[in-house]
Amino acid sequence: MTGALDAAAGVCLVLGSLLSLIAGVGLLRFPDTLTRMHAAAKPQVLGLLLVLVGLGLRLRDPADICMLVLIAAFQLLTVPVAAHMAGRAAYRTRRIRRDLLISDDLAGTQPPQNKPGL
Repeated sequence: MTGALDAAAGVCLVLGSLLSLIAGVGLLRFPDTLTRMHAAAKPQVLGLLLVLVGLGLRLRDPADICMLVLIAAFQLLTVPVAAHMAGRAAYRTRRIRRDLLISDDLAGTQPPQNKPGL
């Protein structure tokens, strides 16, 4: 049984590493901030989760598994928020390529004015 778990752990580690590599290549190759943000968020998180599953299958210690679950939960909570904030900031500062957008739901909105004292 341990041989099968070790093989599954190896597959998860390799697939997670490949997804993380693909995310890194996407960061270098994609043309604008929004597509880079997508590459930095989705495959990177899935790759990390696969690496964590592989580590959990390999280590099998309850204390280590608890730590891996905490790492996974922290990533799942913070990466989408950070990606959303980066995309929003890029849109507001006009650092995106509008010709690549299929639909622009924020086209008619104005950014809030900076008012002193608020």
